[in-house]
Amino acid sequence: MEQKNGCESTREEIKEKLRQCFDGKIVRKDLTKKIKEGANVPVYVLEFLLGQYCSSDDEDVIESGVQTVKRILADNFVRPDEAQKILSQLRKKGTHTVIDMVTVRLDIKKNCFLAEFSNLGLTNIPIADEYPEKFDRLLCGGIWCIIQLEYEAEGDSSFGVMDDDGESISSKQKKQRELTPISIRKLTPIQMPHIDIAQLKEGRKAFSKDEWIDVMLRSIGMEPDELTIREKWLLLTRMIPLVENNFNLCELGPRSTGKSHLYKEISPNSILVSGGQTTVANLFYNMGRKTVGLVGLWDCVAFDEVAGIRFKDKDGVQIMKDYMASGSFARGKEEKAASASMVFVGNINQSVDVLLKTSSLFDPFPPEMGTDTAFLDRIHCYLPGWEIPKFRPEHFTNDYGFISDYLAEFIRELRKEQYGDAIDHYFRLGKNLNQRDTIAVRRMVDGYLKLIYPDGEFTKEQLEEVLQLALEMRRRVKEQLKKLGGMEFYDVNFSYIDLEDMSEHYVSVPEQGGGKLIPDGMCNPGQVYTVSQGKSGMLGVFRLESQMMPGNGKFERTGLGSDSKCKEAVNTAFNYLKGNGNRISGSISTTTNDYIINYQDLQGIGMTEKLTLPTLIALCSIALGRSVVSNLAVLGDITISGSIQKVDELANTLQVCLDSGAKKVLIPSTSFVDFATVPAELMSAFQLIPFQSAEDAVFKALGVE
Repeated sequence: MEQKNGCESTREEIKEKLRQCFDGKIVRKDLTKKIKEGANVPVYVLEFLLGQYCSSDDEDVIESGVQTVKRILADNFVRPDEAQKILSQLRKKGTHTVIDMVTVRLDIKKNCFLAEFSNLGLTNIPIADEYPEKFDRLLCGGIWCIIQLEYEAEGDSSFGVMDDDGESISSKQKKQRELTPISIRKLTPIQMPHIDIAQLKEGRKAFSKDEWIDVMLRSIGMEPDELTIREKWLLLTRMIPLVENNFNLCELGPRSTGKSHLYKEISPNSILVSGGQTTVANLFYNMGRKTVGLVGLWDCVAFDEVAGIRFKDKDGVQIMKDYMASGSFARGKEEKAASASMVFVGNINQSVDVLLKTSSLFDPFPPEMGTDTAFLDRIHCYLPGWEIPKFRPEHFTNDYGFISDYLAEFIRELRKEQYGDAIDHYFRLGKNLNQRDTIAVRRMVDGYLKLIYPDGEFTKEQLEEVLQLALEMRRRVKEQLKKLGGMEFYDVNFSYIDLEDMSEHYVSVPEQGGGKLIPDGMCNPGQVYTVSQGKSGMLGVFRLESQMMPGNGKFERTGLGSDSKCKEAVNTAFNYLKGNGNRISGSISTTTNDYIINYQDLQGIGMTEKLTLPTLIALCSIALGRSVVSNLAVLGDITISGSIQKVDELANTLQVCLDSGAKKVLIPSTSFVDFATVPAELMSAFQLIPFQSAEDAVFKALGVE
């Protein structure tokens, strides 16, 4: 009960501070939900009106304000299909008030400003100079306004617009056919016409860190009291692409966690490409029309359902890689630069544990992206979507937050500021971070600081908290790259060094600790794990499980499918055992027992052909009823004559052994020449058991001295 009262008092304090510092820029979010369900008008327009008419605690004032807003929307909002009806009413009555999106441009030839109406479909309407000068956003992509229009077919209708000779331009001048009888009497913006960033920084000083995080989350519609600290930080991470230029974020997780909601509903500066199908011309540059695509028009381009991303052009992914790395791309004869951030959101179908064991966390991406390490390396941040709760009604706030439009605009203004170098005052990044990692971490730190400390005032502890989170988000990308690309991405032990006492702190990813493919402790007799190259060319773990029954020397193998090379390798092992079984043990019989071995490809990379030695060890293990030593991975292979073959890609293979949970490695002595290619810390992670012959390998695998 006390906790609840504490929450209530904190809410009241936050509300009072918001009233004092940001009056007219805040709105009660439950009112938005009520009206939004019935009106097809952007959230940011609705919230601006509510902020004007419902900024009170008095229920009566709020109720009458809501009715006013509803009436304004019903009477004045222009639906595109009703444009002609509105124009007809305007002509009949002489004046009419409308709500519409207005964009203004300067006509240099006539030396005057002309307005364009989005839903009404009107263009080239003269507008007095005072409006674009006072509301500069009219000239930068347009804003929603309430406009009083006048219609004068005849008579000297002056718009307050002068031409070069000082004559007023009026509709009576029939020579100028393009001038219309419609004029703008009054224009009132219903979005923020101008953002004062200094006022925001001043207002931020009144709040503590936790209070400000709560305000930011309520502004995007979430209720922070229902979330843990970790969940709050993860939801804030979603906003980094809006506040940071050229930032690439990926979030994969379960359904209904609100992954695309922020980019679609909250911010007017981001676009959600749903369906995933797109073209280079639409996304980057249309060479026919010579126009820049989505990356030049929006602050953030989000792709919904990454599994369905398809480029109709072959070079789509290549151009996207170029853009994600440098913020520019070449099309035709010129190079174009843009600052839009890229966001990839999608669903994970299996649990994270299963994905980590069997494939990578980038599995939902289409194959041309999900296995292309160069593309994935350009993703700065992987947000663990599985840690965010599935949203229920109580997760959405009924309390006060910033008007969406104010939030979106000050976030947009903050894109121009830079705090990324703040790390250098207190910390240095560890030696495992390469240039791409450093850029990613700096951008993330910059984004977090701009969202939570827009006034630029933070302590060393607060910076350290942000830095740890940034390192974790980037390390998640690097861990998956290590699975896909092997030794090239070996350096994943991210750390930072405190410059005060030169101590080094390592940052890990929480989901990486869990279950391993090769379990701890002794396995059943006949169970063997081997690591080698699968059919797809990737390295993986394979499990053999055996059974022995009385019979007449039959050998069955399951799990190999129709692959003849795998079957040959397995038959070689059985034939070798027939010829040389007595040299291993006199109690192994290949004539009075039947053997069955099941082969499992644990990581879905296609069955390996290097199965002769693992099969021999499995047969001897089940025949003698003796388990192989604990946590063992078998490497290498043998031929029918018993000569041993060395391991391909030794360093990468050992890395897979480590990731799979092996602590002992049975390795052919012919591979010793490749030890120079293996990093020292990787070598020291295992007990290496060398063997010189097939019999030697069996003895050592079964722990026989």
